[in-house]
Parts: sequence; structure tokens; C-alpha cells
Amino acid sequence: MALKLIGAGFGRNGTKTLKDALEQVGFGPCYHMFEVATRPDHVQAWSRAASGELPDWDEIFDGFVATVDWPACNFWRELVAHYPDAKVILSVRDPDAWATSMDKTIFDTWRHPVGPDHPSYELRKMTCDLIMEGNFGGEIDDKAHVLEVYRAHNDAVKREVPPEKLLIYNVSEGWEPLCTFLDVPVPDVEFPHTNTTAAFRAKAIEKG
Repeated sequence: MALKLIGAGFGRNGTKTLKDALEQVGFGPCYHMFEVATRPDHVQAWSRAASGELPDWDEIFDGFVATVDWPACNFWRELVAHYPDAKVILSVRDPDAWATSMDKTIFDTWRHPVGPDHPSYELRKMTCDLIMEGNFGGEIDDKAHVLEVYRAHNDAVKREVPPEKLLIYNVSEGWEPLCTFLDVPVPDVEFPHTNTTAAFRAKAIEKG
């Protein structure tokens, strides 16, 4: 099964909400960091990818129709080349709000490292290598730098993906632009809203 949709936007842009919405309109299962967390072999594969050893894309996404969020969004160019018929969604939000959300969630998790005996150690190490170092060069406390990385990533997607294949999307827009882009009916249900900053922090506290 080839991917039909590639999410190129960084996490904390409503990507979990987008995943849930996509699955409700037939673009599921949708791959997300949450799927990685339950698959130790995928954690290892993405860890190797952080060092330049790319995975077998068809193996990683076996059974999935779409992907959003990290870690896959870091490889959007490779995925666009490998799945040339797939559409691309760039998830966006107000940059300052995005940076604040990152600081209170993912970045804050990295500020509280865990030891090798912790059940989340390998997952956290992978995300540190792939995202904190890979995207931000470790400079997560420099907001200007973080915003520069965010804008440069988004600009590259906008510049390189053909406009007819790309949707620049804020989940606050709801169903209409998403369903129009995907050419599917608008469902008669409320648009989802999940994995807020408060929910993320509560889950992180629960896991330790």
C-alpha cells in the first residue's frame, strides 16, 4: 500500500488533530509519533535515520495510508520522491504560538532526561537525535533560532512542492479546506481537537 498523503509540517501544529481528522474521512490508518512509540523496531529504524541510514519506506509505512508529524516530516523530500502520486499537507499555525507550545511540551520533556533503564529512554533518545539535534542543532532555548528553523522548513515545502499537490493548512480551518483538497465529502461530525498542550503535559507527567 502506497502512501496517499504526506504530512510535511512539524509537530505541535495540530498534527494529532489532523491524524484523527484524516482517519475519519478515509485517509487512515495515519502514521504519527504515537505509532512509533508503540513499535520498538520503528524507534530503532528512525534512530538509524537520524544518522543518515534511511529506512525502507514501504516497510515502515506498511498498512498506512497517510503520515503526519515527526519523525516522518523530517524526510518529506524523500517521501515525496518515493510516493510521487501522494498529496502533501503542510500543517501550520501562528509561529509564536507554535514556539510556545514546543517550549512547554516537547522541549520541556528534553530538559528532564531519563536514564537507560527508563521505558521511554530509546524513544526519547531517538527524538533528541532526530529533532532536537537534527532540526534545531540543540539550541532549543534560543527562540529566535527555533522560529528561524520553523520558517525555513515551511518555506522549503512551499517552494519545492508543486502548488496543485500542496495544502497549507491550519486545523482551526476545520473540515472544508481539508475535504476539498482530498476530494471527499465533509463528514457530519464535529471536527476533532486533540493533544493540546495541557493534554501533552498531563501525559508526560503520568509517564514520568
